[in-house]
Amino acid sequence: MKSAIKKGGLIFVSLLLTIIVIGQFSMGRENTASVDVVSETMLVPGGHSVGVRMDVRGVLIVGLEEIETIENEKVNPGIEAGLQIGDMVLEINGTKVYKADEVQALVNEIQEDVKLTVKRKNQKLSITMTPVVAKEDHLYKLGVWVKDKTAGIGTLTYYDPISQSFGALGHAIVDPETGAVLSVDKGQLLQAQVQSIQEGSAGTPGEIRGVFYEADSPLGGLDKNSIYGLFGNAYHPIENPLYQKPLAVGKQDQVEKGKAYILTTLDDNKLQRFEVEIEKIDHQSQPADKGMVIRVTDEQLLEKSGGIVQGMSGSPIIQNDRIIGAVTHVFVNNPKKGYGIFIEWMLQEAES
Repeated sequence: MKSAIKKGGLIFVSLLLTIIVIGQFSMGRENTASVDVVSETMLVPGGHSVGVRMDVRGVLIVGLEEIETIENEKVNPGIEAGLQIGDMVLEINGTKVYKADEVQALVNEIQEDVKLTVKRKNQKLSITMTPVVAKEDHLYKLGVWVKDKTAGIGTLTYYDPISQSFGALGHAIVDPETGAVLSVDKGQLLQAQVQSIQEGSAGTPGEIRGVFYEADSPLGGLDKNSIYGLFGNAYHPIENPLYQKPLAVGKQDQVEKGKAYILTTLDDNKLQRFEVEIEKIDHQSQPADKGMVIRVTDEQLLEKSGGIVQGMSGSPIIQNDRIIGAVTHVFVNNPKKGYGIFIEWMLQEAES
């Protein structure tokens, strides 16, 4: 389930216990051996509606356009040079670029061939191209649409009161046009207020619509945007009104089919607990974002939203008073069902 994105711009509670084992050697001498036992990881569960405001590292190409030149020719320099939608422009003639308007300014300052350093997936490429002068405004252009900012609504998964770190969403923020995972240059996690809920139906995912507020008092700074979630450090403690104390983390082998709960924020900006059923568990040896299938059984949630909707990504999954995972995707043809990621993968990603 992708979070709604608008264009625009952990770890451990390490309490070491030592168990002394006393034994006798044949000489009759006592010997002690110690066994180290590390306590469970304890986290404050999330469920809070949050806003994400993020500056993208580099400048993302979201479109390639044909330009009419002063010679009345129609050309597309970007395509001719081999640029692709989803490429990230990092440098122009050795100068790093961070904002969309910096690209235009540099190209018009150089006014001749430019050498672009571009990131495409996991590769860095060097592409040389010739800008053209556009007939409409006589500016030098590359024929690319670029962006450097993004924003959206999602749900907080956990807060670690020891490290003051947090995790949210359970999946990456991607550019809606390109599907590219956006690299964080700088960003913040903000408080968000739910304004309305568009109910989901078969074939049409619903959506939580909200607004950011108290932008001058953000919840924390963002460090990483990955396929397993959004991670950073909180500026101040985050509390959950439903749980006065942190909960233990549940590992894969502690997850069971059957009743569980998700925490999320819907109308009245109130964090609530809703019942779900874990129908399938996919035990994994490697990180993946679809570790279990859940089905919403809570009548109140079904009435309000039809099930799982966009913006609910990151809602923590609680079973037997343990945080076991987070909601990540909705079944498009059945909004009562969705996927969840195991919390251990999120914690592992946060540490890497």
